Amino acid sequence: MEIIYEDREIVVCHKEPGVPVQTKAVGQQDMVSRLKNYFADKGGNTEIFVIRRLDQPVEGIMVFARSSQAAAVLNRQVQERSVEKSYFAIIEGEFEKPTGILENYLLRDGKSNTSKVVSKETKGAKLARLSYEVKKVITKSEGLSLISGMWRDDENEAVSLLHVYLDTGRHHQIRVQMAHAGHPLVGDKKYNKNCPKGYLPIGLCSVKTSFFHPRTGERMEFAVKPKGALFAKLL
Repeated sequence: MEIIYEDREIVVCHKEPGVPVQTKAVGQQDMVSRLKNYFADKGGNTEIFVIRRLDQPVEGIMVFARSSQAAAVLNRQVQERSVEKSYFAIIEGEFEKPTGILENYLLRDGKSNTSKVVSKETKGAKLARLSYEVKKVITKSEGLSLISGMWRDDENEAVSLLHVYLDTGRHHQIRVQMAHAGHPLVGDKKYNKNCPKGYLPIGLCSVKTSFFHPRTGERMEFAVKPKGALFAKLL
């Protein structure tokens, strides 16, 4: 676990892929328990509050509050959309335009832990909006064996690296909207039917976030570079 920044109110980490944020599974370490142990070893306050989650297979920046007061301030910023967050995503195929906006209505299914695109009139549907910028397009013929071995799709002869900017923070939003647009994430076992069996890293990393410090009000910004081998081939 890499800690990027810490003070009495917040702690900012780079979460590894495959590590859950919080779990009830016996014997499995999660981000919350790791942070509690870290601060316990330092003899400090061990309270940890989750502000925004990352899916277990996703890596990248996470911000945690260290008090209920700080959590309330940060959660209010999330609701007011003053917290900015962006991702790198690796998708199958390529968009026709180098930039674009995806806007859909999503409905979450708690039983299957999935979301899907539905009509605006569907009960419980929530607006999901993001924008993307194509950073790089790579074809299979360029010899990226790691990438080309991660799906079984003869139609898509390329993968694209996107910078994705979230306007809303819905459940599995990037994964669902990209799949609906015909460009599912490489390695996404839930929403990409082309994935082979077995464990795969997913092509998604939270790379940048900014927010106002809950005590000082100072605008803070943090950025990371993905560590996974999947991204190393493209960056």
